[in-house]
Amino acid sequence: MITPFELRATDDQLTDLRDRLHRTRWPEPATTAGWEQGPPLDRVRALCAYWADGYDWRATEHRLGRLPQFRTEIDGLGIHFVHARSADPDATPLILTHGWPGSIVEFARVVEPLTADFHVVCPSLPGYGFSDKPTTAGWTVERIARTWTTLMGRLGYDRFAASGHDWGTSVSTSIAQQFPESVIGLHLTPPLVAPDPATLDDLTPGERAALDDLETAGQDGDAYSLQQTTRPQTIGYALVDSPAALCAWIIEKFEAWTDGNPLTDDDLLDNLMFYWLPGTGASAARLYRESFRDVQARFRIGTTDEITVPTGCTIFPRENPRPSRRWAQKRFTDIRYWSEPARGGHFAAFEQPDLFVEEVRACFRALRNPALRSSSSEPASADEAPPAA
Repeated sequence: MITPFELRATDDQLTDLRDRLHRTRWPEPATTAGWEQGPPLDRVRALCAYWADGYDWRATEHRLGRLPQFRTEIDGLGIHFVHARSADPDATPLILTHGWPGSIVEFARVVEPLTADFHVVCPSLPGYGFSDKPTTAGWTVERIARTWTTLMGRLGYDRFAASGHDWGTSVSTSIAQQFPESVIGLHLTPPLVAPDPATLDDLTPGERAALDDLETAGQDGDAYSLQQTTRPQTIGYALVDSPAALCAWIIEKFEAWTDGNPLTDDDLLDNLMFYWLPGTGASAARLYRESFRDVQARFRIGTTDEITVPTGCTIFPRENPRPSRRWAQKRFTDIRYWSEPARGGHFAAFEQPDLFVEEVRACFRALRNPALRSSSSEPASADEAPPAA
């Protein structure tokens, strides 16, 4: 059964949020300037003050409520999703999958323009947003991939395209592994692959920079993943009880992983509300315990498991990792589109919605028509892009 879903917080929930923000017990400032030790005190205090006394969640509810939203139960778990049909009955079905610390809010600006070409389905991961929280272990990337395939079939889409980033990359890839006959093609931002051992003595400048950035992140930015992989329950107490803790834990990644930090405070808070209102700080973190070590294995030198479905890849310049095409083609054997835009980071649909939409369109044009296969540096700008309809 599929039932409509209305995004609506109670007045009591919003009052409780404001009260908790007003009563935050703040730490002292860091002993060094900037973001070296984490989000600066003045930045978090200012954002939380706006969250309490300036941010308008009701306006966000109204705006996001224009997206047709539903819930359905699959494998014993309630799944929340957007389903926006194209006016073209023959449009390609497309499932978009987010990651951590994001939500379907990341895709809010791209759903409508994508419906010119696609029937768009955008689910909240289990334990995220307004999907149910798993109560038992075992909700791995592979199980989510099976759930997404069941969801698409329930919506009448036996064959579909899949696009994702962060956890969404792994989920989309797993769909292609388990159900290749169901997948028209993949759009991955980026594909997850290990460096090709045969290239390590002859790296390009781009490959060297990508490996250097991975090493830097491992030494200076990956504590969150180790915490969430080993002890998600521990951090969950803070993330579910304290909006200030949730704010600091998540905005640090938006600062580090975006390209020039183009998101507004309202953007950041819209996303935070998808963690705060349903209390998903612990359940979202728990996906790391379920699957992060398996994802890490994709980066071990020499590890490969071939994906044979048609694939397109967009490598945004502030993403990490940024595999080269020659690395990617060792795992994804039918790459038909490859693009390296000049701007954009980890949250590309959120940061650069017009560019993201054109990347998705260009990818699936190339998958349909081999003559359009691309290795371009950047598609047309938003001003030059073709109209959405």
